[in-house]
Amino acid sequence: MALCLSRFLSYPLPRPAPSQQLLSYSTNLPSSYCPNRFLKFTALPFPCHNKSSKASFSASSAASMENPPQGYRRNVGICLMNPSSKKIFAASRLDIPGSWQMPQGGIDESEDPRKAAIRELREETGVISADIVAEVPYWLTYDFPSEVREKLKRQWGEDWKGQAQKWYLFKFNGNEDEINLLGDGTEKAEFGEWAWMPPEQVVDKVVDFKKPVYKEVLSVFTPYFQ
Repeated sequence: MALCLSRFLSYPLPRPAPSQQLLSYSTNLPSSYCPNRFLKFTALPFPCHNKSSKASFSASSAASMENPPQGYRRNVGICLMNPSSKKIFAASRLDIPGSWQMPQGGIDESEDPRKAAIRELREETGVISADIVAEVPYWLTYDFPSEVREKLKRQWGEDWKGQAQKWYLFKFNGNEDEINLLGDGTEKAEFGEWAWMPPEQVVDKVVDFKKPVYKEVLSVFTPYFQ
């Protein structure tokens, strides 16, 4: 599999016009994937199953789909699919050598999670030619390891247990020269190189404490990769 090195520019890229920032959204996620509680995971094997199957998980009670659990930072995750190859966009982290992940980012105060996902995709990858085709309709949480929690506490000025994420599946409709790991120039670059990967490889390359969430996300989106 060839890796595509990012094109680093010496100047910020212009913001796209407002009309370019709006991506279409449709909800066609199979109804069998709609529990109304947030999920917190223990380690699971990567699932391989048909549309009617459901992933194994341990569920915590007390939080609704609209309200993530207390003490967790609200966050969105973006699964960007190449419709031709049915592979997923993943990029290598500059701060963790050897670690790859899908784009993700924090939700601003009063920001709609879908709009946050569109914004984060643009800021981290430069991609604006994509449609949201599905979502995981419940919050997924992971805890930070102690050393990561301490580092982020200093960086963010707040002490979060971990992150509560809403995940969205995007279908990429553009040309690959649209992908730029400097994003739209508004944020510091987070990634060094990128590639299209099969789901199993994406799970294998992400840091260990995110693997259970990745397995659940990709099990929910499995019908779209068939």
